[in-house]
Amino acid sequence: MNLDDTHFGGGVKKFFDLPIFNRVRCSDPVTSYEAADAAKDLATKHFAIIVDCLTANGALGKDGIARHSGLEANQVARRLNELLKLGLIELTGSKVKSKSGRNEREWRAV
Repeated sequence: MNLDDTHFGGGVKKFFDLPIFNRVRCSDPVTSYEAADAAKDLATKHFAIIVDCLTANGALGKDGIARHSGLEANQVARRLNELLKLGLIELTGSKVKSKSGRNEREWRAV
């Protein structure tokens, strides 16, 4: 499945111009703008990995997604709210235990 073609007709990158996906502040140095631009393609890949993981494994918390997908937990955490705003995932309303034993929110694919 190509997430970009399936959900956006090949136009995922256009979403990164929206304020909800702003990855750099006006006051940040040029290097931050360069890093944000480089992260666009990486974020799109992470979107697909996370949605595919939730589709294949059912509802999971951030650490569960990381464990099943091979992504780092911080990579997953950075993408969850963006995927929520895009309507590709949603919160289940349940909590699950994280790797450290703390409660974390549970997510599922829409």
